[in-house]
Amino acid sequence: MDDLQKMLRGLLLDSGLSNGDAPFREIIKPGMTVLLKPNWVLHKNYSNQGNDCLVTHQNLIQAVVSEVASAEPARIIIADAPVQECDFESLVPLEWRERIKKVAACPVDIIDFRRTIMRRTDATATQVRDARDEDRYVLFDLGADSLLEPVSTPDSRFRITCYDPDLLARRHGPGKHQYLLAKEPFEADVIINLPKMKCHKKAGLTGALKNIVGLNGNKEFLPHHRLGGKGVGGDCYPGRSVLKSLAERCYDEANRVIGTAQCERWLKRSSHLVRLQSLVGNPEIEGGWHGNDTVWRMTLDLNRLLLYGRADGTISDTPLRKVYSLTDGIVAGEGEGPLAPRPVPMGVLTFASSSAFADLVSASLMHFDWHKIPTVREAFEDFRYPLVSQDASTARVICNGEEMSVEDAACRFGKDFQASAGWRGHIEREESCK
Repeated sequence: MDDLQKMLRGLLLDSGLSNGDAPFREIIKPGMTVLLKPNWVLHKNYSNQGNDCLVTHQNLIQAVVSEVASAEPARIIIADAPVQECDFESLVPLEWRERIKKVAACPVDIIDFRRTIMRRTDATATQVRDARDEDRYVLFDLGADSLLEPVSTPDSRFRITCYDPDLLARRHGPGKHQYLLAKEPFEADVIINLPKMKCHKKAGLTGALKNIVGLNGNKEFLPHHRLGGKGVGGDCYPGRSVLKSLAERCYDEANRVIGTAQCERWLKRSSHLVRLQSLVGNPEIEGGWHGNDTVWRMTLDLNRLLLYGRADGTISDTPLRKVYSLTDGIVAGEGEGPLAPRPVPMGVLTFASSSAFADLVSASLMHFDWHKIPTVREAFEDFRYPLVSQDASTARVICNGEEMSVEDAACRFGKDFQASAGWRGHIEREESCK
């Protein structure tokens, strides 16, 4: 823990926060409220290779809380919205909660932002709705300014795995794009994003930008892909497929009746069709490939709302806040993230005042070409409520007082990551380190 604290302190000083005793004092004033947003996606790694590469490490969160506490805030909030099946008590055990609360003199609140939670027993699964009061959320509508608008159609093709498509259709369509975000970020004075550096099946990379998705209350507001193959106007998979289309329809019916015996029957039918498809080709039906043209749009929408949104649901024409991103790459994740990554020991932390620049560096350290990852590439584009004020070419890295280019940093500190299956061979850097 002492080495980690020293590493963190050095990182903050390299970033230009010059107060050696309490670097965060330059962005956190006494009496402020600070929100920490870790990656708490799930309580277990489906690859069975440990949680160190899955979620933001508990020791790092503790080290950050200690540094934040030295700035004398009035309140620290640590919060995220995991997937609905996550066992939050296993992910954030009571013993750790009690320990983390003793690190700071001020109150430390740990919050589960979810409104829909899946409770499982050995035999059944029950969906709990409205787990948190709706008055603790802000409803935004980006309307025609949403980055989803160019791919919106009246027949409502947007989908998210394991959620009711009819509920999603009520929130997204031509001219209407609603998001329900937790109110805490819009009440906080400072937001420190604590993403994990890892691969993502649908987005290519999950880092600072994608981590903001966890501020959402109901996942039914979050399009992740569009029904059907690329050949029929969707982006769930390449081309077209009768078997995949039938499996998708069965999956839709299952998601309309989650937690019932009917759901299980529809899932069995869908699984049978997917198995048949696997005999003749790739069985992917959840948008997990490099042609996904939906998830980046939703992700950047949320980042825009975080920067420009107000607690009353209105949107400012100018940014209202900064989001600082401290990325956990000590043990990063390759392969089938976000839920089944494999560990890659990196020993790296990064700190940035822009989520887009943070992910540009993360992608480079993973030896990916950030231009080929839509979430990162498009974050630098010109649209209403822009995410950056500087060109990507201005990016520089400072390590132990030495300034270097992103390319130099990638060669000196990065490693070759294996992308998830649907992105493999499409996002890797063409040039090698000499």
